[in-house]
Amino acid sequence: MKNVDDLIASAAELAGRGLSKGEIADELNVSRETASWLVERSGATSEPTEGVESVEPKSSGPDDIHVDWSAIGRDSKRLSSVGRTLADLMAGDDRDVDLTVGIEKAGVPLATVVASELDTDLAAYAPRKHQWEEGDIEDYGGSFSRNFAQVRDRDCYIVDDTITSGTTMRETIEAVREAGGHPVACVVLVDKQGVDEVEDVPVYSLINVVRVGAESEA
Repeated sequence: MKNVDDLIASAAELAGRGLSKGEIADELNVSRETASWLVERSGATSEPTEGVESVEPKSSGPDDIHVDWSAIGRDSKRLSSVGRTLADLMAGDDRDVDLTVGIEKAGVPLATVVASELDTDLAAYAPRKHQWEEGDIEDYGGSFSRNFAQVRDRDCYIVDDTITSGTTMRETIEAVREAGGHPVACVVLVDKQGVDEVEDVPVYSLINVVRVGAESEA
């Protein structure tokens, strides 16, 4: 995608396929606020959640950065190479980690390669944003897939493609702890926030995005 018009068209297509705004945010690697704005601009509509008041996105547009890594994701060799690079970022950790947790959707393919490289089991976590349409996202909950390894009593790495606001990574860390696991470190392809840690868990990223200008100084 080259410009905002492409993003708006993609948001309309995804909304037309019945994806929630949280899923659209995940697919386009943007914040939930940005996803709402894109859907509004596209003219696409979705059924409002009963009893929940809709949140109007900013008409002027949100402050966000779109990351398109589809050139990597659509090619298995490139994806594997990048996954091995992410694993290499974790290679200096000398703890006996035996589990890698991938955050659905895009984090799981990367986590699969990382797990293979580091010789760990694989778990998958679906965050609450996949259910989010409008209203309070705290009303929803994420879940670990029973088709993969469980996290109880295990040290683990957490893998995702992008940190946008840090909310999903924070949620996943908390979910791992609540399930009895111990998150040792997080690794992502792109970090839009430039964070060193989330919830006292170190974060490693292949690419950091840093804003420069008046807004970054506020």
